[in-house]
Amino acid sequence: MTEFQPKSDFLRTLSARGFIHQCSDLEGLDRKALSSDLVAYIGFDCTAPSLHVGSLLPIMMLHWLQQTGGKPIALMGGGTTRVGDPSGKDESRKILTVEQIESNKLSIQKIFEKFLTFGAGKTDALLSDNEEWLCKLNYIDFLRDVGRHFSVNRMMAMDSVKLRLEREHELSFIEFNYMCLQAYDFVELNRRHNCLLQMGGSDQWGNIVTGLDLGRRMGTPQLYALTSPLLTTASGAKMGKTAAGAVWLNADMLPVYDYWQYWRNAEDADVARFLKLFTTLPLDEISKLASLEGAEINEAKKLLANEATALLHGREAAEQAADTARKTFEEGVLAQSLPTVTYPRSERETMGVLTAAVLAGLVSSTGEARRLIKSRGLQANNVVVTNERDVLSSFDLIDGVTKLSVGKKKIVLLKPE
Repeated sequence: MTEFQPKSDFLRTLSARGFIHQCSDLEGLDRKALSSDLVAYIGFDCTAPSLHVGSLLPIMMLHWLQQTGGKPIALMGGGTTRVGDPSGKDESRKILTVEQIESNKLSIQKIFEKFLTFGAGKTDALLSDNEEWLCKLNYIDFLRDVGRHFSVNRMMAMDSVKLRLEREHELSFIEFNYMCLQAYDFVELNRRHNCLLQMGGSDQWGNIVTGLDLGRRMGTPQLYALTSPLLTTASGAKMGKTAAGAVWLNADMLPVYDYWQYWRNAEDADVARFLKLFTTLPLDEISKLASLEGAEINEAKKLLANEATALLHGREAAEQAADTARKTFEEGVLAQSLPTVTYPRSERETMGVLTAAVLAGLVSSTGEARRLIKSRGLQANNVVVTNERDVLSSFDLIDGVTKLSVGKKKIVLLKPE
């Protein structure tokens, strides 16, 4: 059987760059993308003040949709965040206040402007919020008009529900309703904006196809589902997680330099794949970079870091991060543009190195810092820390700061004020 070759620019681009995992009707979606202006959306719940690097994959799918003539919708989950998506979770998500959700939403929105062009034009991106319709629903009317189309038997078979129950973890009634609300989003966006496609990560497949089914039962035109692969590194680690925590997209939650270093530290086997997914470099250029081996692969990693950082934080910030890394590692200069964390000068005599490592974001707990010291993995001013009872005053200030580092690439300056 011959593998299907897309004809539309949209699906050809996504396929060539490795974005496609599942599609409800690849040929039908390809015809739709060829014959009309395709409108598609991805939903983003507002559970934190920033999205993390795992959200980049769907954002880039919206980016390429717009670049190939489609209209992207970034849907904020102002309504669904009040419920909480149970997908991939063994316990209920923390219920946030309306004020927290609003604050998170405002903080997240500016990320989309880095990757999409917004406006009133035909292919200009649209920022929407499901709070607009979900929070106005009358419960009885919703049950009668929408809820009657859902089969509890099928809902119980969804991975987000089934896996939670198989592990004997509680699933609240409010979470059980999440897929109903997400499915209704699809119907509502179709009515309002003629949206025909919902995209997302592979863990959202069940929720997305539930929207397709609801649309069919409620009389919408043919709707489509498209998911991207679950992204892991070559060594099997979940994308976007480090020892110090999530790789956030907002600069006020993760310094630009740390973001640059995250990509610079990519495993050799991931470089070509990440260049396809997280940069806009031409594929022929990426193919040449993929053939590099040995020490030369480091140049491809720097390019990955530069391009990925430039997309999110701008070219100037990316070049500054690259320059900081070059001065620090190649010239041995203590670059003042390294991530800097301040602390009260009065605590210099009492703050232990374990606490300092957590404060610097190099580790997530003092227990992890203790294990790092035992394995001789933590350095202060380029000297291996061997005593977990050391305090910051045990190490001299150099240019007014103490340099803490893990390996050669994770460096933070601690500055007393």
